[in-house]
Amino acid sequence: MNFEITSLHTSLKKELQFKINMKTKPIGSLGKLEKIALQIGLIQNTKNPSLNKPTIAIFAGDHGISEKKEVNPYPQVVTQQMVTNFLKGGAAINTFCKQNNIDLKIIDAGVNHNFQDEEDLIDAKIDFGTKNYQIEPAMSLDQCHAAMHKGTEIVTAIHDSGCNIVGFGEMGIGNSSSAALLMAYCTNIPIEECVGAGTGLQMEAIGLKKRILKDVFEKHNPTSSLEALATFGGFEIAMITAAILKAAELHMIIIIDGFIVTAALLVAKEINENVLDYCIFAHTSEEQGHQKMLDFLGKKSLISLGMRLGEGTGAAIAYPIIESAVAFLNNMASFEDAGVSENE
Repeated sequence: MNFEITSLHTSLKKELQFKINMKTKPIGSLGKLEKIALQIGLIQNTKNPSLNKPTIAIFAGDHGISEKKEVNPYPQVVTQQMVTNFLKGGAAINTFCKQNNIDLKIIDAGVNHNFQDEEDLIDAKIDFGTKNYQIEPAMSLDQCHAAMHKGTEIVTAIHDSGCNIVGFGEMGIGNSSSAALLMAYCTNIPIEECVGAGTGLQMEAIGLKKRILKDVFEKHNPTSSLEALATFGGFEIAMITAAILKAAELHMIIIIDGFIVTAALLVAKEINENVLDYCIFAHTSEEQGHQKMLDFLGKKSLISLGMRLGEGTGAAIAYPIIESAVAFLNNMASFEDAGVSENE
């Protein structure tokens, strides 16, 4: 799939920076907020940016490797149960989205369950979970392309509804294993350094998970990032990868959540590096590989609260910080407006 993602416009950069510097504050004193304001102004190519209809899209899918419970402490059925919880409004992401007036979309990318016409569930199911990559690739290239196409359709519909800032979340028992494998492929960091506790494995179980995923990584030899996505990924990760790319193509602001979503971004970056210009990194996940991902990308997150829940919760909690960056740029008085003397 081809994505025409332009690098950010720089024609307004000097004017935006001047506007930021002339607010009634010492230069640089608002720290990361100033960098976010500049980035958003460049994404929207305006000195007066806006955040319209913020949305988080959760993509859910099951993973073949999770059937044995060797790499995850929870049974596969929890994916389906948590999707139902999202639909009922009972999860952490529901709480944080409601608190911050964020629209929430829930997508069945490939859950091993036949949902019965759930009113608020977007049906994008490719299959009832992926294959076990201990034995064979998680999905065929055709399935991977189909998942990516669904991801682009979903984010396009979100954009067309009036949204210009989107975050992504995920739900899928076993998907931290897929993320670790994709991380190892995209960064060349040894797989053992990419594997963490996931949904809560203890030390001995993490050791087993590392051995299993090392065997998986050595078994397969993908020759491209797309093939790696098909080999190791989940339907939800493939959809998020394409959704990130399409959102950048549409000049949307993209809030990157934690370990799983950043793994999707690593693949997206392999496809088109300009995608990074549109991304704001919400938080540093407690999953041990995430900081290494951020270091590889040369990026810093807005917050670090010891979270590792997924669901897009980091993106939802970080959103008010992004709002603050736009608010000060648009509403804070300049030295001239306030009649305050500048530092000579």
